Amino acid sequence: MNATTPAAPMAVPAIATGKPAPRRMKRGASLRFRPRLPGQIWNDVLGDRPLGGRFRALRRIFCVLVFTLFCIPVQAVLIQLPGKGKNHFGRFYHRTLCWLIGLKLRVIGTPSPETRTLYVSNHTSWLDILVLGATLDARFVSKSEVAGWPLIGWVAKLGRSVFVTRSRGRTGSEAQELRARLDAGDSLILFPEGTTSDGARVLPFRSSFFSVAGAASRIQPVTVVYDRLGGLPVGRRDRPLFAWYGDMETGSHAWRLLRRTGTRVSVVLNEGFAPDAMPDRKALAARVGRAVTDTAAALRQNRDVKPRAA
Repeated sequence: MNATTPAAPMAVPAIATGKPAPRRMKRGASLRFRPRLPGQIWNDVLGDRPLGGRFRALRRIFCVLVFTLFCIPVQAVLIQLPGKGKNHFGRFYHRTLCWLIGLKLRVIGTPSPETRTLYVSNHTSWLDILVLGATLDARFVSKSEVAGWPLIGWVAKLGRSVFVTRSRGRTGSEAQELRARLDAGDSLILFPEGTTSDGARVLPFRSSFFSVAGAASRIQPVTVVYDRLGGLPVGRRDRPLFAWYGDMETGSHAWRLLRRTGTRVSVVLNEGFAPDAMPDRKALAARVGRAVTDTAAALRQNRDVKPRAA
């Protein structure tokens, strides 16, 4: 042995130290955890929503269908009678639907007290119909395909919605129908984006949708943002849960949404102004779009929002 190399320490027997020698664990194979719940049930528990969310969605869908089937004949009778009973019952119907699906409404601002008001709103989802129907005493301007949808088309017709095709051949006649509704004292709800967005932005407002603005007595910008999920602020990742756009199916989208709890929507009713305050349709579309975009951005950032002044 080299003199410079230190000698290795000698092992001390366990008897001399009085401590038992450590035991080595003998394991033939690695541990494997097997879930007690079989198959897809286990995956669902560890997924986005627990199994209980399915029962919640089924309960909500059942209540909505039963309540709608009860309200259809009532509205069909009220629509034949004079007075505003059909309008009040329509708002009651939409408010109840929001309550049945667990969607809490927060309204900032007040609707225009004048008749013949043109409400201009951003469009994110089919939920906008329930939200605005519960907030405003006005008729929707909807695409013609909605009239043929089962159950939803019946409800839209009983709500006296105006159906438009947006084809160039019928633009003039449809504009005349919209002006006739305004001249008769009805207020209209318009979605000038022309389609739904992903909820993270407001699409540019098309000036062609403001061709009937001159027949209105008031223009009021409206902002709709879904800002709570599970009682917490909604982030960019969760906005597609509310948004209904592209080739999304209504049934699957509603199924995912109705399994959730703690949802809330904020509606900002900005101050209205007379349509003749703007020189042309393009300036009107830009002004209304800017008001809706700014308030929507503030709501998405979880900031305090006040109605924008005209």
